[in-house]
Amino acid sequence: MACASALVRIAFVAALAILAGVGVASAQQPSAAANPPEPPPSIQPPQIQPQPIHPPPGAQPVQFASFDGVTTLTAYLARPAGDQRRPAVVMLHGCSGLINPRGRFFQLYPAWLSTLVQQGYVVLVVDSASSRGFGQTCSAGEKRRTMLRDRPKDAYAALAYLQAQPFVRADRVALIGWSQGGGTVLLSINDRSIGRPADLKTDFAAAVAFYPGSCSEKLQSAPYTSVPPRGWTSQVPLLVLFGEADVWTELAPCRDFLDAARARGNDIELISYPNAVHAFDAPKLPRTELPQYRAPDGRIPVVGTDQAARADALSRVASFLGRRLAD
Repeated sequence: MACASALVRIAFVAALAILAGVGVASAQQPSAAANPPEPPPSIQPPQIQPQPIHPPPGAQPVQFASFDGVTTLTAYLARPAGDQRRPAVVMLHGCSGLINPRGRFFQLYPAWLSTLVQQGYVVLVVDSASSRGFGQTCSAGEKRRTMLRDRPKDAYAALAYLQAQPFVRADRVALIGWSQGGGTVLLSINDRSIGRPADLKTDFAAAVAFYPGSCSEKLQSAPYTSVPPRGWTSQVPLLVLFGEADVWTELAPCRDFLDAARARGNDIELISYPNAVHAFDAPKLPRTELPQYRAPDGRIPVVGTDQAARADALSRVASFLGRRLAD
C-alpha cells in the first residue's frame, strides 16, 4: 500500500512538472534561471532547409569560374538536339535573381530559354546571385555593388565557357540581359569593359538589353566606370528594349545616353513601347506594384506583362539575332 501511495505521489509530481514545462529530473538540477531547459523536441523551432533547384526541362546545371577570381558560377545549359556547332546566347538575370524561393526559375527566363532553343541557339543562363550566396540585390547595399562590379566578369567567363564547347560557334555568341542584367550588358560590352580579358580573341557578336539598369551617362561613366564622360563606345551591335511607363529603370536618361552613343557611331537600336512597364516581356505576369523597392523620390516600381510589347520584342530579338549570328 505504501508503494502504491509512493507511485501515486511520483506520478502527480511528474504531471505537475510536465505542465510547468520541466522534466522530473529538474528538481535535482540548478534553477531554471541559471540553466534554462531545452524545449521538448516536438516544439523545437523549425529548421529552414534550402529548396532543391528545379531547372526548366532540358536545362542542365554546369559550373565554371567567374573572372572575378573567387566565385564558382552555376549556370544552366540547354541546346537543340544534335552535335553540330551552333550559335549561342548567354542570359543574365535581373536584380531579383534567377531562382524563386520555391527553387524554380522566375517565369521570364524559362520562357526566353525555350524560345531561343527552339530557334536553334545553345543557351547558357548564368546564376550570378545564388552562386555568391545572394538573394535579391535590388536594394541598395554592398551586395548590389558587388553584382555591378563583378557581373561583367561573369559574362565573359560564360563566353569563354561556351567558346570551349565543341557544339558552339565561338564567333557567334550573343549576350542578353534583363534589368540589372541589362545594365551588366552595357558595362560588359563597352571598349573599356572591366570584365573583358585582355587576351580575348573573339568578343560577343551581338547584345540585347531589356529595360537596363544603370543606363545613363552618369552611371556608365567615370567615376562609376573607367569610361570618360561622353566616351562610351562598343564594337558589339546592341538592341535595347524599354517600356515607356517603366518607373523602376526609367527610359529618359537611358534614351539620352544611347542617343549620344549612337551619334558617336555606335551600332545601337532602341525600341520603346507606350504604356509598357518593367518586365513587360514576362509571360502572364499580372501588373503588380513592388512597394518594398520604393525609390527615394517615392516612385513605386510596377511589373507586368504587356502582350503587344512582348509579341513585338519576341519578333525583334529573333530578327536581330538572326542577322547578327547568321553566317
